[in-house]
Amino acid sequence: MACDLFDLSGRVALVTGASKGLGRAMAMGLAKAGCDLALCARDAGGLRETRAAVEASGVRAETFEMDVLRRDSVGRAVDAVVASFGKIDILVNNAGVNVRKTTLDLSEEEWDRVLDTNLKGYFLVAQAVAPHMIRQKRGKVINISSIFGAVGMNNQLAYSCSKGGINQMTKVMAIEWAPHNVHVNAIGPTYFETPLVATLRNDPERFRFINERTPMGRWGQPEELEGTVIFLASRASDFITGQTIYVDGGWTIW
Repeated sequence: MACDLFDLSGRVALVTGASKGLGRAMAMGLAKAGCDLALCARDAGGLRETRAAVEASGVRAETFEMDVLRRDSVGRAVDAVVASFGKIDILVNNAGVNVRKTTLDLSEEEWDRVLDTNLKGYFLVAQAVAPHMIRQKRGKVINISSIFGAVGMNNQLAYSCSKGGINQMTKVMAIEWAPHNVHVNAIGPTYFETPLVATLRNDPERFRFINERTPMGRWGQPEELEGTVIFLASRASDFITGQTIYVDGGWTIW
């Protein structure tokens, strides 16, 4: 049956930044497709909440502390995941931060924090996970980018640079790991209604601008990412690699 293409039963996904927001939403989507989850973040309380939500789908979920800025922390967490589950089939590279300031107001420290978390962090996690996928001759890496990896926006210099870098990182990793049957793709979301963007959501002028700028006329809902992440994690995408799929209500059409 065609639906079997999207069945993730027996698969194990490691999701970074899984304690809240889109990380939690994507973990829940993978769980609905039958995937077991290794949930990684620094926020232990948030991870427990995500774990409870994921386990409601009847899958196994475990939590692991991971600071993507530190190679030793990443290595320990990945080793613990493999020891616990025996493998990693899917990586969702999602942990990230943003600092919304003009180019002239952005400090060097803020630039470093955004680039280190969003770009170097993805590199460190993928570098730690990929050898396990290469050995098993199968794997799916899903890097979470953004519409701002493709389009410009004021007050988004560091974030846009990091997400543009993720798009290029995805292509290079895809080329290098394709011979090992490891697929690497990215998802580029637009504005989704999560607590992390509550300030923007509650700003009437900003809220109106985003709605007017989006052809579909609204923000995304977290559950609307589920289909894309399941697709890229499943057999349905086995001949797709190096691509960035924009889940953006049409924002990047312009």
